[in-house]
Amino acid sequence: MDQQKIIDDLNCIARIDQDLSMALSNTGYPVPRIRPTGFETFLDIIVGQQISTEAARAIMQRLRDLLPDMQARTLLQLSFDDLRKSGLSNRKVEYAQGLATAIVEGWFDFESLVTMDDQAAIRAITALRGFGEWSAEIYLMFVLQRGDVFPANDLALQIALQKLKRLPERPGDKQSRAIIEHWSPWRSAGSLFLWHYYRGAPA
Repeated sequence: MDQQKIIDDLNCIARIDQDLSMALSNTGYPVPRIRPTGFETFLDIIVGQQISTEAARAIMQRLRDLLPDMQARTLLQLSFDDLRKSGLSNRKVEYAQGLATAIVEGWFDFESLVTMDDQAAIRAITALRGFGEWSAEIYLMFVLQRGDVFPANDLALQIALQKLKRLPERPGDKQSRAIIEHWSPWRSAGSLFLWHYYRGAPA
């Protein structure tokens, strides 16, 4: 989504959600997040699972040093220990090698995701070991630029939603989806706003 699309979509949500409307006036609009299609972005999603943004950035830089061309075939030429030294856990090394193997052997074609609907694309991505629903939804939002995605398992989104809606406890994924169901078909913009709000909401 470009900036104007984000603004338009959030304005639509603001007309039907007073809490978001008030928060939007305080924090402003988020900026677009656009990632390129392909192996590097999938690898970046693996790296970023359950660690801080800063740690993930450092590991990705070490991986780029190891893989200047960022190709799946090249990753398979590296040893397990080489990948571990970049900062990946044992399990994430296995996920990265599995991703690379799937691409090289041809049973996962990331280019075909563009023509799939949201649910078909999510099923294709989650068939990869190490890629759950959150990982697939992140790819749909930031790479495929789908407009109605809400990664309900994201901790930051849940915390932001708790603050936005003044809830006594952080909502789980099912409750979070129910709370923002009326944001459809603009939930991707709503998700971007919640991340923005998480970082900049008043205490």
